[in-house]
Amino acid sequence: MGATLEPTPAQTSKLLTLPTILTICRVAAVPLLVSTFYVDSWWGPTATTAIFVSAAITDWLDGYLARKMKLGTPFGAFLDPVADKLMVAATLVLLCTKPLEAGIFGQVPWLLTVPAIAIIGREITMSAVREWAASQDKKLLEAVAVNNLGKWKTATQMTALTIILAARDSSLVGTGSLVAFGVILLYISAWLAVWSLYVYMRKIWKVLLR
Repeated sequence: MGATLEPTPAQTSKLLTLPTILTICRVAAVPLLVSTFYVDSWWGPTATTAIFVSAAITDWLDGYLARKMKLGTPFGAFLDPVADKLMVAATLVLLCTKPLEAGIFGQVPWLLTVPAIAIIGREITMSAVREWAASQDKKLLEAVAVNNLGKWKTATQMTALTIILAARDSSLVGTGSLVAFGVILLYISAWLAVWSLYVYMRKIWKVLLR
């Protein structure tokens, strides 16, 4: 049997750039998010919100550093969307397990389930579509490249989830109105997610018909 080749220090440094390390930290933060969510104490909601906000900030920061300092790597490009999807999907599932009094909406068990299914379903579908497009040709892959609609979807999604997580803190004033605003924003995010999927699929269809 041949000897196993170990990565050299130079190869390791190229793989574990600062943006990639930040992305790995986001993945590692998912279990912490889940743990603090179920802490029955005053600091639980604060810790959960802080972890989610930190993940959202590092999501922007690692992308900025990768572009500005030219530290992007294929591994980082692969892991970054995975980290985002894990954090968002975990947060949506957690919120669905403990329905909140959503201000003007009252306590409706399925209130967060509907946008959660739309958002998670869209991400699963897009992952499959991008994998298929990558196996076909360059034009198809370009058709499913991230656009401004996808960025707006992510921004509203992160904002909505931050608001809803923060509103779990009963010490805050006006939590009912805060949750209601977060829920409305989450539905807008779900609509943007479904609409962006339609836009991507329409682009693919146009490429295939050429």
